[in-house]
Amino acid sequence: MAATGIDTAPVKNSYDIVIVGGAIMGSSTAWFLTDNDDFNGSVLVVEKDSTYENCSTSHTNSCMRQQFSNELNVRISQFAADFVNNIRSYMAGDERVPELSVRSFGYMYLADNPAFADVLRESQQVQLAAGAATQLMTPDEIKAKYPFYNVDDIVLGSINLINEGYWDGAAVFEWWRRQARERGVEYIENEVVSMQKNASGSRVESVTLASGEVISCGQVLNASGPRASHTAAMAGIELPVEPRKRYSWIFKAEQPLDQDLPLTIDPSGVHVRENGGGTYQCGGHSDVDPAVDYNDFAMDQSMWENHVWPILAARIPQFESIRLTNEWGGHYAMNTFDHNAIMGPHTEVENFVFLNGFSGHGLQQSPAMGRGTAEYLTHGEYRSLDMTPFNFERIVNNKPIIEKAII
Repeated sequence: MAATGIDTAPVKNSYDIVIVGGAIMGSSTAWFLTDNDDFNGSVLVVEKDSTYENCSTSHTNSCMRQQFSNELNVRISQFAADFVNNIRSYMAGDERVPELSVRSFGYMYLADNPAFADVLRESQQVQLAAGAATQLMTPDEIKAKYPFYNVDDIVLGSINLINEGYWDGAAVFEWWRRQARERGVEYIENEVVSMQKNASGSRVESVTLASGEVISCGQVLNASGPRASHTAAMAGIELPVEPRKRYSWIFKAEQPLDQDLPLTIDPSGVHVRENGGGTYQCGGHSDVDPAVDYNDFAMDQSMWENHVWPILAARIPQFESIRLTNEWGGHYAMNTFDHNAIMGPHTEVENFVFLNGFSGHGLQQSPAMGRGTAEYLTHGEYRSLDMTPFNFERIVNNKPIIEKAII
């Protein structure tokens, strides 16, 4: 047994579903499988590190938004908000589950040129049609409502103050894991190191663990975050997902703002949000953005002084005097094909299922993506939101999904 209290060896040598990766996507799917009355199979979740210390789930901004340019992405986040705001009722009224809600300080997109302003206008129409409450704001309107911003270079802003902002992703993650295990899902701390296919190559018949066990499987779900391409390669599949480094900083302002700070997406790409208690969280990445090693979480110390802090102080002058209190590097599971989720079955290895490539918006999409994947694994189709546009087939056919709101 691992130091975390999670077993390292599986109880059985055969499972209906083997989930590779137990972080937010793997655990969401596991929980939704247990919540599906039509599913009565066995599930094994294989997680390499059950402390989850370096997984993307642990390094997230933990915010959600409806400001996407693709309607399906909007509706996916709307389900996430409903799930979070009603989590106890979704979890069968379990009184141990905390009552949660979205802290709706909104996302503020700032456009500093007419072309991006047009993108915000077009996206707002998609969002409004889907039932979102996105508002466009002129620079004068922004300044009147949020006087701390410098908007001298801004031509348009976009914000939604309903079900858009911070949510407790860690609590949702914890309860998905806890209830899934209580309902019979088996979690082990181990690693899938190889996969064996049938003679025709159309199915994965078994997976081999680092500890040597060979586990037969009905279906395999790739939920391994930034390591998704490594997992896919075991089944002979090429997947356009790679780890890209993203930096986060927590800082304390000498003169805190006297109102909530929306999650502000500066035209530079730097983003910053309210964190509570006079502290703020911001994030960014270098202009050169290569794939990195799976274990590379080192900070670029020059980025804060030379890039991020000057941008913050220029956009919000009260942030000229601030003090860092924490910092870390994490990874996006970047889908280099079109920056959107990759879901559903492989086109040739029919029982190999993807849940990968979220490119920075995975946490907020995890409720709908786990539900949809559980539906597919159970029924062979999606029964709530139709997720087929995200299926792997689009990569084979070279038909990318256009999403203009990628941070």
